[in-house]
Amino acid sequence: MFNPQHLWKERFGTFAKETGSYLRYIFNGHLVIVVMFLLGTAAFYYQEWIEALHPDFPAAWIIALILAAVLTYSPIQTFLTEADKIFLLPLETRLDDYFRKSITFSLSLQSYLLLLVLAVLMPLHVKIHGADFKSFFILLIALILIKWINILIRWNVQFFIEKNVKLTDSIIRFFINVVLLYFIFSGAQVIFAAVPALVLILLYFYYKKQAKDKGLKWEQLIEDEERRMNAFYRVANMFTDVPKLRDRTKRRKWLDWLVIVIPYKQDLAFSHLYLRTFARSGDYFGLLVRLTLIGGAALYFLTYGPGQILLALLFMYLTGFQLLPLWNHHQNKLWVSLYPVPENARKKSFTSLLLGIMIFQATVFAAAVLIKGELILGAIVLASGIAFSLFFVYFYSQSKLKS
Repeated sequence: MFNPQHLWKERFGTFAKETGSYLRYIFNGHLVIVVMFLLGTAAFYYQEWIEALHPDFPAAWIIALILAAVLTYSPIQTFLTEADKIFLLPLETRLDDYFRKSITFSLSLQSYLLLLVLAVLMPLHVKIHGADFKSFFILLIALILIKWINILIRWNVQFFIEKNVKLTDSIIRFFINVVLLYFIFSGAQVIFAAVPALVLILLYFYYKKQAKDKGLKWEQLIEDEERRMNAFYRVANMFTDVPKLRDRTKRRKWLDWLVIVIPYKQDLAFSHLYLRTFARSGDYFGLLVRLTLIGGAALYFLTYGPGQILLALLFMYLTGFQLLPLWNHHQNKLWVSLYPVPENARKKSFTSLLLGIMIFQATVFAAAVLIKGELILGAIVLASGIAFSLFFVYFYSQSKLKS
């Protein structure tokens, strides 16, 4: 006898067990300590920034825009697998309880994110609008209710196969959420907030009616689930090997000039492989771009000299640490072991690439400081970055590569 609730509990148990095993590695890593330090530093400067704000600062709009983005993005974790579109398809009409539990779980999970974002924005709300911290829980409950409506709307929208419907829905809900949140945080009368709230509810009933005679889009739901799990696997892969991680490849033809400069020689075979992998596979290149831009911007606005040096080194550590999985990217491919190239040549190719990436990042960070006219400090950042790169590549990373 098919029991949808039992199936959901089984799928959730598998999910919890698998993610829990990887989270153990993640929270035991040095990366968490670095991230906590960065968060502490950001919190310090954030508090100073808030204290310097003028009363006419548009805090309500800023808060509304940030929270509206969090509310509008409302994915639903279904725990579906590739085989479900064959074996569960005939049971689609009996899966209401299963998906109801998925919606509840997704709401619970995303409520934690709402709590964190609201906790960050609350000091801004208190400073500009004179609100009381006691109103935090009332605001949190209101946000969870709005998130619940957004998730229900998103669930009904997924019955549509047209991509423009999903995009239109996201845009409409974002603007409704912005207006609703602005009225809530600006202290407007309840009647003003009630209007966009009512529009949001009517939008839910509209999509629910339109989706009534439509079937589940199994392939899309499974693809979304795989994409979410792959995102988690990519994070876990920074700390341990993840066999289930599916590789993604992007052509990025505009980066071909990087490979062209490497001569075609036997002992440089792995140089070609690792450089192409960095440029095209996974999220290695995107990771470098994001951390370099964020770190460069932080260094530009930071004014404390020693803090700038330390921040540059922390971002370089984050980059280098998260690029270490590139070493084992091809470990499950038999053809790589057939290369007539010694192991020391492979290691030399990898360390040369990693060193080049980190020195490039150090140069960008130094440039961010030099732009402000701080020539001596910029030179110190560059020298410290190069020294740290050498230490990280030739000492710290060696133990990681062996393990």
